[in-house]
Amino acid sequence: MHHIDTDETSGFFEVVGETERSKAAVMNLEPGQAVGGPENRHPTSDQWLYVKSGRGTAVVEGESYDLRAGVLVCFEAGETHGLRNEGEKALETVSFYAPPDYHAEG
Repeated sequence: MHHIDTDETSGFFEVVGETERSKAAVMNLEPGQAVGGPENRHPTSDQWLYVKSGRGTAVVEGESYDLRAGVLVCFEAGETHGLRNEGEKALETVSFYAPPDYHAEG
């Protein structure tokens, strides 16, 4: 078993747990900050993204979706996607990648 307190993380992106079959990461976007875009995709991994707090927009395959606390979305393997914080506070998210072959850069 893995027990992780995601409130204990800091910074932009941090992998907080990993097994042979999945990976968990926390990402925090400051107001106005955006990541990903039309070239961003994970060829072989699904990414489940849960919004802990904040407000933003996800663009998946060119279509926009509202994000707010409590929303769970899945970017399926190969789908292009990006996120933008549209709020006045940090957009705090937790993502799960399955399988865990996605590696963040930066």
